[in-house]
Amino acid sequence: MRRPSRTLTALSTLTLACAGILTGSPGAAQAATTCSQAYLPLPDPKCQPGVRYSAVTQSNIDETICVSGWTATVRPSTSYTNALKKTQIAQYKYSDTSLSDYEEDHFIPLELGGDPKSEKNLWPEPHYDSNGDGSATKDTVENKLKKMVCAGTVTLKAAQDAIADDWTTALSVVGG
Repeated sequence: MRRPSRTLTALSTLTLACAGILTGSPGAAQAATTCSQAYLPLPDPKCQPGVRYSAVTQSNIDETICVSGWTATVRPSTSYTNALKKTQIAQYKYSDTSLSDYEEDHFIPLELGGDPKSEKNLWPEPHYDSNGDGSATKDTVENKLKKMVCAGTVTLKAAQDAIADDWTTALSVVGG
């Protein structure tokens, strides 16, 4: 069997490292990405369009999102989210680089079946935006939508679609 050349091996290793596959570090694959602040209080849709978690479906919400404490079973570690937050703060070119001024937020929240670890679903949401709103305001919307989904007054997909489209109007879109 023929062995690959050192050059080919080095190029393969470099390619995998650049993609974040070898390092496994969050943000490695997106390190060169630039994200726009123009969409605030929403994330840049090309960077974080939102990703659903395939393990959560309408048919299993009574065993997943509607169980008190379920999100703690899927929430990524702070070491993962803090590393990703640092990378993404740079991608958004925020002038304030203090990690404590941002929540590494699930755009489609865990409470509504958002993907726990996808870099396309996590973003550094400022605690306060130019209107004085921010992560706490979005958290209130998320909680109301979850209650509606668990009460059966809105479907999981409708809530996910509404929050992924624009969390600031999600409640009015689904009739909340």
